[in-house]
Amino acid sequence: MKYQQVVEGIFWERSNRFVAFVTIKGETHRVHVKNTGRCRELLLPGSRVFLSKSDNPNRKTVYDLIAVVKEAPFGNKDADPILVNIDSQAPNAAFGEYVRAGYFLPGVEKVKGEFTYGNSRLDYYVKTEDREVLCEIKGVTLEEQGVALFPDAPTERGIKHLMELIRGVKEGYDAYAVFVIQMKGVHAFSPHDGMHPEFGEAVREAKKNGVNLLALECDVNPDQLFLPQGARSIPVILPPLKAR
Repeated sequence: MKYQQVVEGIFWERSNRFVAFVTIKGETHRVHVKNTGRCRELLLPGSRVFLSKSDNPNRKTVYDLIAVVKEAPFGNKDADPILVNIDSQAPNAAFGEYVRAGYFLPGVEKVKGEFTYGNSRLDYYVKTEDREVLCEIKGVTLEEQGVALFPDAPTERGIKHLMELIRGVKEGYDAYAVFVIQMKGVHAFSPHDGMHPEFGEAVREAKKNGVNLLALECDVNPDQLFLPQGARSIPVILPPLKAR
C-alpha cells in the first residue's frame, strides 16, 4: 500500500471522527482522518503525523491523516518512538497485495475482494487448487505494554464477521481472521476484552470452531504500509475471560 505526496505535520485537535487540525509547514489545515476508531493514545496534541495530499480539486479537505509517531511505546519511556499507520483501509489493501504476491498461500488461482457470504461482505475469498478460503481483515493500531489489541472501540460488525467465518468453516471453507498490526515491535496480540468483551468472546468461539487466528506485523514507512514476504506472525494470546 503506497501513498503519494506524503508530508509531515503536527497534530493539534480532532474535532470529530473524520476531521482533525494539523499544522503543515507553519499553516494549520483541516484534514481528513482515515480512521473512525478512537486512537486516543496516538492522536495527542503536538504529535508528529504524516499525511497524503489529494489531487482531487473537489474535496473539502486536501490532506488525509495516515500515520502518527508514537513516543515511548510498549510501556517503556526509554524506548525509541515508532511509526503507527492509522489508515483503516490500508490493512485490507496490504493484505490483498500479500495474497496476490503468493506470500499467504501457495498456488492461488483466484482472489476476490468484498466477497458476499451469508449476510455479510467478507474482505477476501481465496481459491487454491485444493482450498477455498474466507478471510476477514482487521487493522490494529492500539498497543499496551507491547501487546497489540483490537478493537479500540466496540464493533458489532466485527462480531458479525466472526460468526460468518464460523458458518463458513461448518460449510467446508477454510477461514481466517487476520489481524494486521500497523506497527512494528509488539510481542503478542490479544482481543481487547476490556473494551468489548463480547468481541473477545466471539474470537474465542471462532477459534473453538476452527477459524484460524492470524496476526501479521507490517513494515511501516511514512509513505507505505506493506506485508513483506515472510511477514512476522505475532503470537495470538487468548487469556481467560473475566467473569461479568
